[in-house]
Amino acid sequence: MDQIVDKNTLEKQDNSATQKRERPSREEAEAAVRTLLQWAGDDPQREGLLDTPARVAKAYGEIFSGYDENPEDVLGRTFEEVAGYDDMVIVRDIPFHSHCEHHMVPIVGRAHVGYLPDGRVVGLSKIARVIDMFGKRLQTQESMTAQVAHSIQNVLEPRGVAVLIEAEHMCMSMRGIRKSGSTTLTTTFTGAFKDDPQEQMHFMTLVGNAES
Repeated sequence: MDQIVDKNTLEKQDNSATQKRERPSREEAEAAVRTLLQWAGDDPQREGLLDTPARVAKAYGEIFSGYDENPEDVLGRTFEEVAGYDDMVIVRDIPFHSHCEHHMVPIVGRAHVGYLPDGRVVGLSKIARVIDMFGKRLQTQESMTAQVAHSIQNVLEPRGVAVLIEAEHMCMSMRGIRKSGSTTLTTTFTGAFKDDPQEQMHFMTLVGNAES
């Protein structure tokens, strides 16, 4: 689905997500894990679970490290020596893992990102880092797609950005209707991609041809 998000709303959401807020201590986080283990029906004092709270707290620090990053730092360095190149740049098949903000279970997928340079380009690995940055937060796929597109647009200022994300949501596979293998596709287009259907089609065709 096409996602259109007001720029000011997106910036407020991103600022809110990355603001330095007071966090519980490591000990408090581990105590919360012990409570969840008890609630699930297990004994946090049994041998196999004694170190689980510490492991979970450490893992969460890695899984949700995207809250400590911002797009300006990731995309800030650009290159202007592009020999006049102004055609589409696509980075496809970027794998990512995220977590659903509703149930805190995994979202597993891949992203395809394209942009039309306007005199400068960014290192290709930076595009993948932006995907990781937003993936390592609690997310909805729709929000993540818009965040990636508008962050690249706002920082790099290209003529347009196209983002396609396809992912499987474990909240559909592991619980609820339990439909494993279902894939959700979301797209966001900015600038020339949003205004010109031919540019959209060009992007979708190149991504589709690359997958075949």
